[in-house]
Order: sequence, then C-alpha cells, then structure tokens
Amino acid sequence: MQFLDLGSRMAVDQTLGRLTKSGTIRRLTRGLYDYPAKHPDFGDLPPNYDRVAQALVGRDNLKIQPSGAYAANLLGLTEQVPAKIVFFTDGPNRKVQLGKQTIVLKRTTPRNMATAGRISGLVIQSLRYLKQGNVDSTVLAKLKRRLSDDDKNTLMNDIRYAPSWIGDIFRKIQG
Repeated sequence: MQFLDLGSRMAVDQTLGRLTKSGTIRRLTRGLYDYPAKHPDFGDLPPNYDRVAQALVGRDNLKIQPSGAYAANLLGLTEQVPAKIVFFTDGPNRKVQLGKQTIVLKRTTPRNMATAGRISGLVIQSLRYLKQGNVDSTVLAKLKRRLSDDDKNTLMNDIRYAPSWIGDIFRKIQG
C-alpha cells in the first residue's frame, strides 16, 4: 500500500476516509482514489480511465494494453465510446466498476502483451477490432496523420508481433 511510509496503516486509512468524506478525494474502488474533476454545469466528471488503469499497473505490478473499441477510440478510428473498457493484461482477469463504467482486465497471451505500452500495441489492437475487411483508405489516412515518424518506425520494429495482414498495413502506413 502506498503512503505507509507516512504513517501507520490505521492513520493512513483514517486520513483517506476523512479526505473522502470531505469530498477532497473520491474512492473509486478498494485502494484506488482520485481527485474528482468538476464541470461547472455537470458537476463531478467520471474518472480518467487511463489514469485508473495506470494506477492499477503501479499498484499491482501489471502490464496492460488497451484493446477492442477502446483502443480504436484512443486512436480516433471510431467515435464509439465503449460501455466496457477492456485492457489486455499479463495479470489475472478482473473487473473494476467505476460508477456506470466498467474497466475489464483480460488475461491474454505473451504475444499480445509483447507490444504493451507502445503505439504498435495500440495500433494492432485497434486494427484487430476493426477487422481486415473494414480497414480502408480512410482508416489508413487517419493512422498516417495521427502517427509521427518515430511511431511509424516503432510499427516497423514491432511488425513481427502483428498478424501478417496487419503487417501489410504497417508497411502501407510507413510507405
């Protein structure tokens, strides 16, 4: 547990409880807190899902990789904001409920995790979600605009982790 260098477990628990009760912080799930962001018209905003996922990474010593519709949304390939946000992980399967939203950690193969945390992993998972038949010139143009030269080089370095049809797309993006 973090903060144990600042006091005893009981003192830390009491302080977190007081800060939660006063509204300074918000308890998301056991052991996870954030500072609630407020919108002037809508009140408390939902937590930032990437930050929650990164907090889980730090707390539980995991590797994660956004997948499915969430990965495609992060790259701007779809407008859809999924009801379930799925991350592949090298840790155990788990669901974290954050209000109306669910973060799903789904255990996967080492090959799927080989590119975790890199742009190539995000692109691979996005393209898998879209499926080969739906990757057209519009998707390619969006990826070419979105990715920097360094990102494109990373794709080429990680091409061995991608299915062959995605490798062909990597080459077109680089081209």
